[in-house]
Amino acid sequence: MKQNIYDDPDFFAKYSEMPRSVGGLESAGEWPAFRDLLPDLRGRRVLDLGCGFGWHCRFARSNGAESVIGVDLSAKMLARARAATQDAMIEYQQAAIEDARFKRGQFDIVLSSLAFHYVERFEEICRNVSGWLSNGGSFVFSVEHPIFSSLPEQQWCLDPQGRRLHWPVDRYLEEGIRHTSWMADDVVKYHRTSATYVNTLIQAGLQIVRLVEPAPTEEMLTEKPEWRDECRRPMFLLISAVKRGGSDAA
Repeated sequence: MKQNIYDDPDFFAKYSEMPRSVGGLESAGEWPAFRDLLPDLRGRRVLDLGCGFGWHCRFARSNGAESVIGVDLSAKMLARARAATQDAMIEYQQAAIEDARFKRGQFDIVLSSLAFHYVERFEEICRNVSGWLSNGGSFVFSVEHPIFSSLPEQQWCLDPQGRRLHWPVDRYLEEGIRHTSWMADDVVKYHRTSATYVNTLIQAGLQIVRLVEPAPTEEMLTEKPEWRDECRRPMFLLISAVKRGGSDAA
């Protein structure tokens, strides 16, 4: 199932008002950790799956990437990305991540930010990425943390005064579809365990380099004290992997 919720006018209007949509990468809480996972971008051919407004595409080029292709299903997101991009070496393509097609070894780096929890068949994505990467190429991505995605409500448990008691985790091992409410009703996401993310990468011929469950830095908390509760549970899972030389994954 490929839900294009970002092209819904009401959803897109609300998403466009989010801090990360207005302020870009520096306004995304997980960005410092994601940036630290990226390899040297100079001279590299980069693919961004679920590129949205194109923030990561433009970052890659500004840090020396040879060329960048951004893929996204949403026409509205891509229109905003193209409007913000004046660079002939950045190309945007409209397609579902599952439907993207590229040549073997076409890229040195594949990245994705908060997109794969919208994709039903993660194993298919990993096989594709393994085929598209050159030997030694890097795959860096972020998703909603499985602790965050296990329940469709994705809300804190509150006391009668509205204070946050704890973050509920249930149905963790029951992988599959979740019908959530996030700026719209019935936003379709897919929950999978941390073990599934890791093992699927390994089965596709990719070697895990680093796994990060980022928390806000002290600098962030000084600027935004309301983020203090984000230290109580991980919201994001970030993984860096490389393609082993000689892998025949397709």
